[in-house]
Amino acid sequence: MIEHSLVRATVIPEIVKILCRYYNISEDEALKRFYESNTAANYADEETGLYGQSALYLAGLYIEEKDGRVDIARM
Repeated sequence: MIEHSLVRATVIPEIVKILCRYYNISEDEALKRFYESNTAANYADEETGLYGQSALYLAGLYIEEKDGRVDIARM
């Protein structure tokens, strides 16, 4: 069975790429913003089960957390 930390390590770069495109920001800025969010804290928490979700879903959660809604046209 794949460790959840390994799954997260492979999904986070994809989340960052999505956030870079959505907000037109650098990878460093996207990573910083993501790690400072409640979404990232919940993603790291084994109890939430978010480790099994896709990068797109998690990026959407982050965007909803920050903006209140996702602008599909920007995805």
